[in-house]
Amino acid sequence: FATPGVKIGLFCTTPAVAVSRAIGRKAAMEMLLTGRSFPAEEAKQLGLVNRVVPLSQLAQETEKLAAQIAEASRFTLSIGKQGFYSQVDQEDDKALDFAKHTIVMNCMAEDAQNGIRAFVEKQPPVKWKNR
Repeated sequence: FATPGVKIGLFCTTPAVAVSRAIGRKAAMEMLLTGRSFPAEEAKQLGLVNRVVPLSQLAQETEKLAAQIAEASRFTLSIGKQGFYSQVDQEDDKALDFAKHTIVMNCMAEDAQNGIRAFVEKQPPVKWKNR
């Protein structure tokens, strides 16, 4: 993992936005100023990646993660992703206000009602329609 532009006279300004948010200012500046490659384990320790697996297991682990995500309602995932990215850089009070409105909208959805009912009745939810 690297932002090597500095080595050819081009500071990686655009990648700096995502990298600085993922791993913090100090580690991001080291990456950006040196252009050095960070090994996978170091990238994981910094929070640049969630997990590291051997190349021989990459496809299997990717499929496993995708299958886990695909078990959720598409509608719920869509609300969650939009909500996450909309609030993540806001001040806490604004983020919480935004989240309050988002969770209310989510709670009114058919998939959420199904899941809440199943939880209260201690039953598995009816499989999502995933339209």
